[in-house]
Amino acid sequence: MTRVDHLVRAVVLDEVDLKEARTELARITSSGHIRPRWAVTLGWGAMCAGVALQLGGDLLVVGLAFVAAVLIDRLQQRLSRQRLPVFYQQVAGGGLATLIALLAALTPLDVNVSLVVTANIVMLLAGIGFMGALQDALSGFYITGTARLTEAILATAGIIGGVSGGLAVADVLSVRIPPLDPGRGDLQSFGMLMVGAAVCAAAFAYSSYAPGRIIAPVAVVAAAAIAISQSIALPGIGRTWSVAMAALFVGLVAFSVAGRMRVPPLIVVVSAVVPMLPGLSIYRGLTLLAEGGPGDTSAGLLAMVTAASVAIALAAGVILGEYVAQPLKREARRVESRLAGPRLVGPLRTRTRSRRRRERH
Repeated sequence: MTRVDHLVRAVVLDEVDLKEARTELARITSSGHIRPRWAVTLGWGAMCAGVALQLGGDLLVVGLAFVAAVLIDRLQQRLSRQRLPVFYQQVAGGGLATLIALLAALTPLDVNVSLVVTANIVMLLAGIGFMGALQDALSGFYITGTARLTEAILATAGIIGGVSGGLAVADVLSVRIPPLDPGRGDLQSFGMLMVGAAVCAAAFAYSSYAPGRIIAPVAVVAAAAIAISQSIALPGIGRTWSVAMAALFVGLVAFSVAGRMRVPPLIVVVSAVVPMLPGLSIYRGLTLLAEGGPGDTSAGLLAMVTAASVAIALAAGVILGEYVAQPLKREARRVESRLAGPRLVGPLRTRTRSRRRRERH
């Protein structure tokens, strides 16, 4: 995407003609990634380790989350080669995450296995196009947004099916996987929260083949966003509004950071919000729905609705920040006014007449 973004800018600046652009585009889409696939797998493991660290897990939990993420990625890669639909890949990933937690619960080790499940749910959620679907819907592209949202819902349903199946196996074997209720508030947990968010966002960007120059800035933006989210949530404000404020910050700084690093803003936006994805709410909802006791069903539905509201808050906050921060020049406004929504990819500026004269000179 970064290379295509640079190509679009070159076309707008008249540096290449359309024939050369078509040839270059074919070359970009047909060439593979420079980063080896085994490194990407390790990146996914580091991402889930960061989530476990963010949730307060110890060294054993972090290591178990890393191993589980590596196995899930290899499994999904094998299923993808068999051209199995994404829904079934998500079912397999959610089931494998729960079964690994189940095996850990059967050992005499003192490990909070629910942290492992939650960390890998965030890994599975990260690949879902919630942001793009909600951006299309909020920007007025309702047909595209509906299609992408349907795809995201089916992928999420696959996670629900896989985790529910794993929890059912745990219930048959009389193995209890406790619900997660992490504490927060002291300085140490707040610092580890920022470190975990930075590792998670940076590892996700790395695993998504983002250029190496943007990895460190993404980590800084994600740590600052999670700090804003937690700081606003401390006085008693609901999590949805605190997440929205953090997403607004991400949208505000994405254009300036991406412009300096010469990457599309979408790379910064999506990577920085990954640590705030509602994996914890989804896990709580799934465990309560699986138990099915009195009051558990309503509480589980409430947790799932909370997860949906957090996802909407992330998308709405980011888009609002982009609308506020996007720098539009007078000449570029004529082009941008034809499009509904901020430009996450593509050129933000076109050349003025004075700039063209200077370039000719």
